[in-house]
Amino acid sequence: MPADGSGAGPRRLRLTDVQATSPTRTEALLAVAILGLVAAAIATEDAPTSQAALAGGFGVGLAGLLLVARRWTVPALLATAAGILGYYALELPPVGVAAPAAAILYVAAQRGRVVPAAAVGGSLLAVSVAARLVEGDDISVVIGAGLGSEAALILAVIALGDAVRNRRSLRVTLARQAASAAEERRREAARQVEAERLRIAREVHDTLGHTMSVVTLQSAVAREALADAEPERAEAALAAIHSVSGSAMAELRATLGTLRREPGPREPAPGFTQLRTLIEGVRRGGLPVELRLDGSVDALPTVVGSTVYRIVQEALTNVLRHAQATRATVTIRATPARLSVEVVDDGRGSTGRTAVETGQGLRGMSERVALLGGTLDAGETADGGFRVSVHLPLAGVAA
Repeated sequence: MPADGSGAGPRRLRLTDVQATSPTRTEALLAVAILGLVAAAIATEDAPTSQAALAGGFGVGLAGLLLVARRWTVPALLATAAGILGYYALELPPVGVAAPAAAILYVAAQRGRVVPAAAVGGSLLAVSVAARLVEGDDISVVIGAGLGSEAALILAVIALGDAVRNRRSLRVTLARQAASAAEERRREAARQVEAERLRIAREVHDTLGHTMSVVTLQSAVAREALADAEPERAEAALAAIHSVSGSAMAELRATLGTLRREPGPREPAPGFTQLRTLIEGVRRGGLPVELRLDGSVDALPTVVGSTVYRIVQEALTNVLRHAQATRATVTIRATPARLSVEVVDDGRGSTGRTAVETGQGLRGMSERVALLGGTLDAGETADGGFRVSVHLPLAGVAA
C-alpha cells in the first residue's frame, strides 16, 4: 500500500527510471578526473602521509558524490560544497575551488538544477575570497590571482550543462513529434481504409439490392405471363431482367476494379444522367414512378449526382420490396445553395418493413448524405405511405 492510501500498490521501477538516475560514462570520467586532480595536488605539495591519506579520502568522497548526483542532485551538490570547505578547513593541499566543484556543477545544470548550481558556485567563490581576506591577503591580489578564471570556469560548466540538457530535451521532443506524426499517419491510413471499405460496402449493397429486387419482381411477372400464354409480356420482363443485370455487372466490375487497383479507364459513377434510366426500369417492373425536377442539375458536382442516384435507387428498391405501393413520386429541387430530394410512396409506411430498409438501407443513405454535410429524414406520411427527404448543401462541394 502506498503512503497516501490510494491502494494503487507500490510503483514499479521502470528501465527508463533506472537509466535516468544511474551514473553515465561522463560522470564516471569526471569522478576519475577529480581523483586525478587531488592526486596531482598531493604530489605537487609533497604532503605528509597523514595529509595525503586524508586528502585522498576527500577525493574519493567527492568522486562518490558525483556518481550519485543524478539521483540526489541537490543533496550531492550541497555535500560537495561542504566537503570542499572542510577540505580547506583542514589545510590540505590546495586544489582550487572551481576545479573540484566544476564536475558536480555541470551534472547539476545538466539535470535542470541551474539555480542551485549557480548559488553553490557563487557561494564557494564568496567564501574563498572572504577567507583569503581574513588571512590578510591584499584585496587586489585576491581578486587578481585567479578569481576571474575560477568564476569563468564555474559559469562555463553551468552553461555547458544547461546547453546539453536543452539539446537532449529538444532531441526527445523532436523524437516524440516524429512518433506522434507517424502514429497520426497510421491512423489516417486506417481511417481511409475504413472509409473505402464502407464505400465499397454501400456500393455493393445498393447495386445488388436494387438489382435483385427488380429481378425478383420481373421473374414473377415472366412466370405469370408464361402461365397465361402472354409471350410478349414475358419477353419484356426477361428483357428488363437482362438490362438491369447487365447494368449491375458493369457497376460491380467498376467497384471491384477500384478495390483491386486495376489499371485502365473506370466506369463513370452513376448520376443524374442515369437517373431517368433507373426510374424507367422501376416503371417496367410494375411500379408507376413520377419524376419531378425543379431547377437545373446539369452543372452540379459529380459526387452530388452519384449520391442522389444512390438515394433514389435505395428508396425505390425499398418501395418495390416492402411497401406494396401502387405509385411513387421522386421530386428533385435544385437551387444555387441547396439540393433537395424527396421520394414518397403510398404503400404501408414503416409497418412491417424489414431491417433491410430500416437498418442497412437507411444507414447507407445517412452515411452518404453525412459525407456531403447534408441531412436525411425518413418516416410515414399523413396518409400512411413512406417518405425519404434529403437536403444537401452545395456550397463548398468540389465539382
